Amino acid sequence: MGLNLTRKIIAEHLVSGSMTPGQEIGLRIDQTLTQDATGTMAYLQFEAMGVERVRTELSVSYVDHNTLQMGFRNPDDHRYLRTTAARYGLVFSPPGTGICHQLHLENFARPGKTLIGSDSHTPTSGGLGSLAMGAGGLSVALAMAGEPYFLPMPEVVRVRLTGRLKGWAAAKDVILHLLGRLTVKGGVGKVFEFAGPGVDTLSVPERATITNMGAELGATTSIFPSDRRTREFLAAMGRPDGFSLLEADPDAGYEAEIEIDLDRLTPLAAQPHMPDRVVPVAELDGLEVSQVAIGSCTNSSYADLKAAALILKDRRVPPETDLLVSPGSKQVVKMLAAEGLVEPLLDAGARLLECTCGPCIGMGGSPVSGGVSARTFNRNFEGRSGTQDARVYLVSAQTAANVALRGRFSDPASWGEPPARIELPEKAPSIRRLFVFPPESGLGVEVLRGPNIVALKEFPRLPETIRAKVLLKVGDDVTTDHILPAGAQITALRSNIPAISEYVFSRLDQGFVARIKDAGQGIVVGGENYGQGSSREHAALGPRHLGVRAVLAKSMARIHRANLINFGVLPLLLVDKNDYDRISQGQELGIAASEITPGGVLEIGLDRDRIAVRNDLTAKELDIVRAGGLLNSVRARQG
Repeated sequence: MGLNLTRKIIAEHLVSGSMTPGQEIGLRIDQTLTQDATGTMAYLQFEAMGVERVRTELSVSYVDHNTLQMGFRNPDDHRYLRTTAARYGLVFSPPGTGICHQLHLENFARPGKTLIGSDSHTPTSGGLGSLAMGAGGLSVALAMAGEPYFLPMPEVVRVRLTGRLKGWAAAKDVILHLLGRLTVKGGVGKVFEFAGPGVDTLSVPERATITNMGAELGATTSIFPSDRRTREFLAAMGRPDGFSLLEADPDAGYEAEIEIDLDRLTPLAAQPHMPDRVVPVAELDGLEVSQVAIGSCTNSSYADLKAAALILKDRRVPPETDLLVSPGSKQVVKMLAAEGLVEPLLDAGARLLECTCGPCIGMGGSPVSGGVSARTFNRNFEGRSGTQDARVYLVSAQTAANVALRGRFSDPASWGEPPARIELPEKAPSIRRLFVFPPESGLGVEVLRGPNIVALKEFPRLPETIRAKVLLKVGDDVTTDHILPAGAQITALRSNIPAISEYVFSRLDQGFVARIKDAGQGIVVGGENYGQGSSREHAALGPRHLGVRAVLAKSMARIHRANLINFGVLPLLLVDKNDYDRISQGQELGIAASEITPGGVLEIGLDRDRIAVRNDLTAKELDIVRAGGLLNSVRARQG
């Protein structure tokens, strides 16, 4: 039996383990990326390792999340990132250049390369055949130091596409359809590999929309083959030498297969407050909308914004509806401007925002109180927009433009003829001069730190016995936004763990921080899919700083589980999920941590009773937790 595309790339980069689903593998990493909200801590961790220069083929430090630069904290962080990049050999992307995933797709991603990024939507680059995965910042720092990236070998699911998108259906509707079928837990431990005759009908930006939002399935990553469409895209980006043909063998095997008929797809929307609550747009007919936002790393490409501009041309958005547009990069803006497509957006009443993530992470552009917002983004978690009681719907750029024009959702059958299919021009304008490339040697570069940049403290080893109270019990699908929110005020503290930890679980329980400070340490209990969403390691690091020693849950999201391990928090799973109902906030648990074995079952004390928990830790992961975290483990290994 031949190899599928995913296994081909893994086989070429495998440094340890075997390609048996569920078994731990170590991969050599070719490229890394960070963004400013996660990057500062990643580089503080990299500096702590004492490595003089990054050891990857390419590492890029992007500034795209918090570019508001309110007060000194953000500009200080950005200066630190710029000088760190020069010192250690990274490419630096200054504020306003664009969104990391859009920029990486345009300028650096290559077929067949491995890429990890400290952002959960790093799989965007899978749209051109890169094995691209989101990870915690510490994992990225280790990859920059030349260490392998360890993860469970995923199952590979073949998603066979047939037919062709018709009418108002868009690439966003492909991934929304998949989310509606599989839910936000449906991709855990899996790679979705797209194949079939329908693949050839999708451009690289369309493919990137699909792989980007595959993160909402909980997937390890998603990937498309590198084919004639990839060659066309790289040629248009001025990178024809980056192309290589990469596809699955004709007789390749897969663990599962899904088929999607593109002919049958219609415009879809994800309802509040989860990306998998998907319904046809026609079912929302009449729902008034107070805000529309077009952009984010999912839908801010030239093709997305050109489609919106053509729909809005010579028309006006109602005054009751705000329209925000965030281009994905300055290259996108230049391409639109060259075709006279900025004016239609402005004349329709749109606010043209900076080329950043912006409203997608609650960084400005919040909806009105109780407002309905239709957004082309990838997440609609409660409160993520910056307005706690807002209702956010996720849609394609084409749907968003039609909603904006009418100030409400309506049946797509009433929208008329869609614009003709949009293809990239043969040559796009380059913005590579805007990147700051590092000097040959960084030894003479001074790394500049502001007063808000606080070095990470060293955590103690895991004790032989954990005896602590359950200080918080939460339900299913708790996201990293719930654990540690985004937004301008909090994101500005990402380089100051003591300060940002004051906001841990603030959206769920305002009293949590005071309780754990009073207790000194504690345990958190979660339901299904605990820690889904963003890759932000601060959602593990903040609780660990406060004294969280263990998390018990029915199940955990992949990246958050890895982040808990990286910072010495013990992740445990309930053997009998019904035991979740037996645990109450305030109860004391006793965990004989010294008796834990890799993958083993352990009975823990619950007041005068006992319940069974298991772990899915490898021997290496258990050693990391016992050492008090990955940095401690690396320091010990280095002597």
